[in-house]
Amino acid sequence: MLVQALKEIQDRCGYLPHDEMHSLSKRTGVPLHRIHEVASFYPLYRLEPAKGASIKVCRDMACHIHGAPEITQGLENLSRELGPGKIEVCGVSCLGQCDATVAALINDHHVYRGMDLKSLSELARKAAAKEELPHQHLDNSTLPFQINPYQNGEPYEAVKQFVAGGMDHAALLKKMEVSVLRGMGGAGFPTFRKWSAVKGAPGNVKYIVCNADESEPGTFKDRELMRRAPYLVIEGMVLAALITGAEKGYLYIRHEYIDEVKVLKEALITAAGLGVIGKNVLGTGKKFMLELFISPGGYVQGEESALLEAIEDKRGEPRNKPPFPVFEGLFGKPTVINNVETLSWIPGIALNGGEWYRDKGIRGATGMRIVSISGDVQKPGVYEVPFGQTVKELIFDTAGGMLQGHTLKAIATSGPSGGFLPAKVPVEKLPVKFVQDKVPAGVKLYDILELPLDLNTVGQMGGMLGAAFIVYDDRRDMLDNALNCVSFYRNESCGKCVPCRTGSQKLVDIITNLMEGKSGRKELGLINELGETMGITSICGLGQVASNPITSLLKFFPEEVENYLKQV
Repeated sequence: MLVQALKEIQDRCGYLPHDEMHSLSKRTGVPLHRIHEVASFYPLYRLEPAKGASIKVCRDMACHIHGAPEITQGLENLSRELGPGKIEVCGVSCLGQCDATVAALINDHHVYRGMDLKSLSELARKAAAKEELPHQHLDNSTLPFQINPYQNGEPYEAVKQFVAGGMDHAALLKKMEVSVLRGMGGAGFPTFRKWSAVKGAPGNVKYIVCNADESEPGTFKDRELMRRAPYLVIEGMVLAALITGAEKGYLYIRHEYIDEVKVLKEALITAAGLGVIGKNVLGTGKKFMLELFISPGGYVQGEESALLEAIEDKRGEPRNKPPFPVFEGLFGKPTVINNVETLSWIPGIALNGGEWYRDKGIRGATGMRIVSISGDVQKPGVYEVPFGQTVKELIFDTAGGMLQGHTLKAIATSGPSGGFLPAKVPVEKLPVKFVQDKVPAGVKLYDILELPLDLNTVGQMGGMLGAAFIVYDDRRDMLDNALNCVSFYRNESCGKCVPCRTGSQKLVDIITNLMEGKSGRKELGLINELGETMGITSICGLGQVASNPITSLLKFFPEEVENYLKQV
């Protein structure tokens, strides 16, 4: 594969020399201009050698509020001190380490968590001197979550029982339907419907793809699942293959998950040794070949069709829909695409029945999920929580409460995608139906701590419910954080469609000018119209939600904006 071949060259040379790409073109028959087309698109690849050791500092959401700008500035000062050719410093999009800020990536092969300026400067000096860098080892803790049915047993029992029972497709699909398991990647589409559609699609060639390109700022729960229980996602993919008839699968993982890649490679070797994957799955005569595909970078690769384009050795740009991947997916064939967590719930559902998962919800909601909590809380991390848990329970019971001496100001319930919700929401700014169903009569300010976290309720409120919860305390400038989020979307736009490409830059310009005292109400008045246009006309979800951080701020935090307008 072209994309993977380019990564091998970069790993070996540190960049993509012209003679290496020319040789690749001759070897593969791929025209050189096509190779350049792909190489110039993805952020992982370098067409020129690095100007010294590469120091990349995460600049998004949790890292942003915990000192990333100051650390980046300090490293830039160090770069000037060391002189040309020693280190190059830049900010990068979320590295998926939000539970231990600030995170950094050195020479594209070493991820560091929990960095301050002093510790990262020491590492930068080592890298500049070309000394061997230390490795932050994984801990050996287990994943004591209900998602893992193998706490006290050997994995792959679900697929073994499925095979031993005659591979009753209808029975497993019924369990999935009863479970009400939805996609955990953000779309919330019923999983059994997706599998059923691919199963019923015509043709003998089908694919299973796991989306492990976890790049949404604030999201790192799939990292932990892959690290602690990689067999769950593998088994989920195998069951999907046996149900649909797919003989080939790809586990698509972001390249910054260096340790998780190693864990998955070992897990695939183990699975093959057990006969769970390969040319004859557990003696059934069914073939399922599973390959690890390492992403060349870019947040947009988390969009399912862009991910497919990357596997097909193209620029990872989203496709127009329809057709949808269940009908025309990878290489134009019916394809199941699920994320890590969705697939990891399948073994437990197969073993214990759909009710086992469905009944874990509370307050009328169904099921559970794994969440990532970061920001201004005592215990940021990955937690397993029931759907229907309130924001109060999430922050104060699960995550240990706010940082000492501070109170809740805002929460993002879906990374930057859903925007910000304030601690107290004026009732007149809530949808009428939500007020009628959830807000007691006479209440003027709705306490966000009382909000049940389930897809229907949050959607009814007009918000989005993802897996990334970022908590902001009373110290935070929300306009600054809105700019951080909108800048993320600007930086990560693939540039394919004009509304996203130009609209995201316009949003950044408006907010920047406002914070610098250069714009006023007239310019702000364009934001809602611009956001609506982007939402309607952008090809993929990136452009469709890019304005949410600032539009939510205008709606729920007008005083934050007024403070800057007074300076104009």
